[in-house]
Amino acid sequence: MQSQELKASQNLLKANRYFMEISYDGANFSGWQIQANAVSVQEVLQKTARLVWECPDLDIAGSSRTDAGVHAVSQIAQLDFIPADSLDNLVFKLNAALPRDIAVLRMFPVKPGTRARFDAVFRRYRYLISTKKDPFYEGRAMYHYGPLDLEKLNACAEIVKQSIDFQAFSKVKTDVNHFECRVDAAHWSRQGHLLIFEIRANRFLRGMVRALVGTMLEAGKGKISPEEFAAILRSRDRKKAGENVPACGLYLMEVGYPETILLPSE
Repeated sequence: MQSQELKASQNLLKANRYFMEISYDGANFSGWQIQANAVSVQEVLQKTARLVWECPDLDIAGSSRTDAGVHAVSQIAQLDFIPADSLDNLVFKLNAALPRDIAVLRMFPVKPGTRARFDAVFRRYRYLISTKKDPFYEGRAMYHYGPLDLEKLNACAEIVKQSIDFQAFSKVKTDVNHFECRVDAAHWSRQGHLLIFEIRANRFLRGMVRALVGTMLEAGKGKISPEEFAAILRSRDRKKAGENVPACGLYLMEVGYPETILLPSE
C-alpha cells in the first residue's frame, strides 16, 4: 500500500500549473508572505483553498511580497493541482469562503514551469495621497495637509526613470544580490484632492516605493530640490533618503507576463 507522501508526490507530477489573480485590502494582514506569528494573505488564501477544494497538499506562491498594510488590485499567484470542477466554479466556491478583504478574480492555465515571481516582466504600483480629510480614503491613502509642488514631484519622477541603482531607497536588511531596477514609467498626477504616483519596473526592492515617495515629498514641500533628490539617489545611502510613507496608500496594480506563458483556456 502506497504511503500518503508517495501518493501526494505522484499527484503533483500529474498536476497542471495555474495562475490566480487576486485582489485584497491589506489593512488586516501582515503582508502577503506567510509568517510565523502573524496573519498573512498567503496563509488565509492557502488554508481556505486547501479546505474548500479538498486539496490538503496545495501550495500557493505569489509574484510579489507586499508588506504589511499594502493593498493589491492585482496580485498573481501560482499553484499546481488537478481541478475537480471548472475553474469558474472553483473560483466561486473559494470566494464564498474567503473573508471580505480577499477576492479571487480569475484563474487561468499557464505553461508548465512558469513561475509567478521570476517570470514576471514588470510590476506596477500606485501610491495615493489625499490632500484633504476624506473618510472614504481613511486607511486607503496617506493624508497630507499643505501644498505640494506637482512640477517638482514630476522632476524627481523623471530622475527615477533615468536611474538604475536604488540602494538608497531599499530596506537595509535585505537578501538581494543587487539593487538594480529598470524603471520604465514614473509619474505624478492630480485628480481632485488626490495626488497619485504611478511607477512601473521590472523589479522592486523592499520598501523602495514608499521610500521614493517619502523622499520625493520632501522636494514637493520645498525642503530639498530635485537636484538634491538626485544626489541622494546617487549616494546609495538609505540614511540620506526620506522616511517611508504609510503602507495604507500603496497598491500593487498589475503584474505583467509575456503572452507566451499562456495556455488555451479550459
